[in-house]
Amino acid sequence: MGLKLIRAELHVHTVLSPCAEIEMLPPLIVQEAVDREIQLIAITDHNATGNIAAVQKAAEGLPLTVLPGMELQTREEVHNLCLFETLEETAVFQEWVNKHLPDLLNRPDYFGEQLLVDENGDFVEKEPRLLLTSADISIDEACAKVHEIGGIFIPAHVNRTANGLLPTLGFVPEGICLEALEISKHLKPDEARHKFPQIAGYPLIQSGDVHRLDDFIGVNQFEIESPTLAEIKLALRGQEGRQYRILSRTI
Repeated sequence: MGLKLIRAELHVHTVLSPCAEIEMLPPLIVQEAVDREIQLIAITDHNATGNIAAVQKAAEGLPLTVLPGMELQTREEVHNLCLFETLEETAVFQEWVNKHLPDLLNRPDYFGEQLLVDENGDFVEKEPRLLLTSADISIDEACAKVHEIGGIFIPAHVNRTANGLLPTLGFVPEGICLEALEISKHLKPDEARHKFPQIAGYPLIQSGDVHRLDDFIGVNQFEIESPTLAEIKLALRGQEGRQYRILSRTI
């Protein structure tokens, strides 16, 4: 099987994230990605994974692969993308995260609704536990657990003042094996490397941090055999002929 060029958006929220717009429903997410010729997305709600299966079902029969993931907020108040190959792996991670989340109830009037929906976008139930909070887990512990399960760990929007790795900590922690760092859509890769010399040597991805349909950018292009996490790992490492790059865009 030969290598293919696959465009990816690896940071997508659904209505389970209280900060996401109500339009972030499985069928609309899937259709938007397909319309933009994006072939791979990852669902990464805040500290939660409950809507991933619905998005995967909504994508059945369409030229779109949906990877399971989570945007985990660690003890340091840093956001991190935790991506997995299967729902089973994600369930193991979710169970572990749940043990470290504070026992706080969501306040929809303040934070927003946290909605679980089916593949048609129909309401199923509300998530009562507050998701916009830090788990009592360090970045080091989170990275180690993700790798133990078989996933990849990518600190999210590392340049962003709110919950970004670099403004929060001021450095990239030593001793943890990061597959990549994510920069926000408002910063070009060359500008990021110039502004933050700490990221030298790390692969960069760029995402829209999709909270509304207009946020899709799909600028991560992977030259891989198939849209799987294993192939993404190879591309980020530049192994076995796999490659990736961030496509140019007007910011």
